[in-house]
Amino acid sequence: MHKTSHDTALPYLTVAVTGGTGFIGRAIIHRLLQAGVQVRALVRPASVPSCYEVFGLSWVCGELGDETSLRQLLDGVSAVVHCAGSVRGASLEDFVPANIASVAKIVQVASSQVVIPRLLLISSLAARSPDLSDYAESKRQGEEVLRSTAGAINWTILRPPVVYGPGDRELLPLLQWIRRGLAFVPRGGVGRFSMIYISDLVEAVLSWLHHGGGATGCYEIDDGKVGGYSWDDVCSIAVELYQRPVRRINIARGLLSSAAALNLALARLVGYRPMLTPGKVRELCHDNWVCDDRAFGCVTGWHPQIGLREGLLRTLS
Repeated sequence: MHKTSHDTALPYLTVAVTGGTGFIGRAIIHRLLQAGVQVRALVRPASVPSCYEVFGLSWVCGELGDETSLRQLLDGVSAVVHCAGSVRGASLEDFVPANIASVAKIVQVASSQVVIPRLLLISSLAARSPDLSDYAESKRQGEEVLRSTAGAINWTILRPPVVYGPGDRELLPLLQWIRRGLAFVPRGGVGRFSMIYISDLVEAVLSWLHHGGGATGCYEIDDGKVGGYSWDDVCSIAVELYQRPVRRINIARGLLSSAAALNLALARLVGYRPMLTPGKVRELCHDNWVCDDRAFGCVTGWHPQIGLREGLLRTLS
């Protein structure tokens, strides 16, 4: 990730980060350290093996629901970037601890600090349509908890769309199949959607630290493609990049729904947390996941740099 003029302006900050062992959290930590920011990151006991040592980074072992751990994490920090969350679950209750209750607990602990830190909640574009899935509902409820309880906290919510890049495990298999010449498209690919490359999301976080002191509110961000993408757009870019035809495999909604229902039943029977659920199918088949990032750019000066063509090259190189 490239350095910017922000890098010389932030070395006095200490920033707390949740979700630091995940795809987005790792990228945020790396960029903050690159900018000279001291980082204190929360890690669950089960994820301690994923921790890594680097100058300027310290880890706090604990859970999001543990007040003692959160007090240690937030003690004396200038800002909190809360990007931990759950994307798998068989019911709303599975999402509550990470996506709703954690926000309430962080707000509570942050509000009790002598110097109250700013708070950035990395939410999801899914929160725009909470009726679609339990995941979307949990992300919206997490946002509402922040809005209703923040008090004196200077807060901002970011709603990114699909985030991709090196290290992503969710979208990478689909992108790899497209590179091989097969695009698996839900519901015939009739909807439009925005995307964002990981480094642009990370630069948005840095811009918030540098310029976002007055950016209270909820903002959508994306890669700047007005009107988003269609699956035809994605396939056309892939054909250009890899100089081979891309065949679309249209997956009927009924087939997806049947597979999701079966997966949900098995999850409840065996006890695992599923990714593919009826709610996830409704998300995948939704007509409009297009963002407009102009408002966030106006208040922070942030502008995306990586379009889908360049993003695919960097992800699949």
